[in-house]
Amino acid sequence: MTTQPFHVMIIGGGTGGMALAHGLKRAGISVAVYERDRTRTSGLHGYRVGIDPDGSRALKRLLPPDLFEVFVSTCARSPKYFSFLREDLKPNIVLPLVVDEDPVNSEKSVSRMTLRQVLFTGVEDLVHFDKKFTHYEKNDDDTVTAFFADGTQATGNLLVAADGANSAVREQYLPQAKVEDAKIISISSKVPLTEESKALLPKEVFEGIGLVVAPKGYSCILHTMEFKWDRDGKIKNGIGGNDADLLDHWPGMLFDNTRDYINWGFWASTDKFPSDVLTRSREDLIQLTLDMTKDWSPDLRKLFRMGEPSTTFVINIRTSVPIEQWKSSNITLIGDAIHTMTPGQGVGANTALRDAALLCHQITEFTEGRSTLVDAVNAYESRMVKYGFEAVIASKKQTGGDQPVHKPYIGRLVLASMRGYFWLAARVPSMKQKMAQELYTYRGGDRDDF
Repeated sequence: MTTQPFHVMIIGGGTGGMALAHGLKRAGISVAVYERDRTRTSGLHGYRVGIDPDGSRALKRLLPPDLFEVFVSTCARSPKYFSFLREDLKPNIVLPLVVDEDPVNSEKSVSRMTLRQVLFTGVEDLVHFDKKFTHYEKNDDDTVTAFFADGTQATGNLLVAADGANSAVREQYLPQAKVEDAKIISISSKVPLTEESKALLPKEVFEGIGLVVAPKGYSCILHTMEFKWDRDGKIKNGIGGNDADLLDHWPGMLFDNTRDYINWGFWASTDKFPSDVLTRSREDLIQLTLDMTKDWSPDLRKLFRMGEPSTTFVINIRTSVPIEQWKSSNITLIGDAIHTMTPGQGVGANTALRDAALLCHQITEFTEGRSTLVDAVNAYESRMVKYGFEAVIASKKQTGGDQPVHKPYIGRLVLASMRGYFWLAARVPSMKQKMAQELYTYRGGDRDDF
């Protein structure tokens, strides 16, 4: 065995990787992060991510208390409702979300860029930028060495793959673990929040999350993001006390350019789109969305038209193919590196955070002498494989191009059945309450992994 202090190498500085780094640092465990981006502001990170109780609980465990307070302060206004809508913007059912003063057991909305800045705060000395991982080698002294495209290398006792859906670590370590197309294409854009754009949405949708479920399997998600700072980056009037002080002194504000906006995301099965959709210009993507929704609400189409081309993008959604648990070693994986999932359940980032908290706990158990390293990794992987792939399957069932709702004839029956259920649930209080409670508990409400 090596006589060097125990050291963890994390490949990838995304949500899960950075959260894990914070947790290990708090536990006094040596850790370094190797990020392929050149700087902490590289890449497109400005879109919304929903943080559910699972994610909040993990962040509370992993982040220093003062930084967790910053995270809570930098979240956008919390959504109050989840609305299932028709294409004419009329609601099928509106479910109340748990709005709780408890910073854990509630739904939160945060900018990906803002969350990235929170997670980089206080661990800048642990992150090595512009490090593109190429491969690893296991050593005779039970260490592992990671190699990078710039010719450098690093050695540690545990290698954690947090390098996303296209994980190079996974490709070498678990070549049997595949990622496949979910047969869904999604187009997304931001609309600046103004009185004009606000007026286009029903009150419950503006104050919450709206999901349009339409014929042909077409869907659209609507989020409103209102932050505590204005367009000039100054703290808004009415934001007082501790929040204002935290934001005013938080160094991450220097890097963030996120302003209030409405985010729309339209998707359908791949076969509904022209074959060249992934190469179209941003302006063409907005026009394509309009062309595919000619019989939708005029207000919703106006919102599509108001999308800023510079923020518009198209993505071919992918999903992991679940595999049996493998033999554990001093290499492991978290987040999209092992369980990439469609956005159907909105739990991808939260599952990565859940991974980070659980892995940090097990590594701490090892460093405190209560298990071997391989046993600690195995304890983590045994639970992660179960809940991670369960989330993959559930998300694909909700948002997968091979689901019946996308079929020409049966899709109409599925949609009619769905709307019939919503109609009934909206009028039967016990059914509506059960739907709201299931949404809460599925996303980690009152769950404790430890």
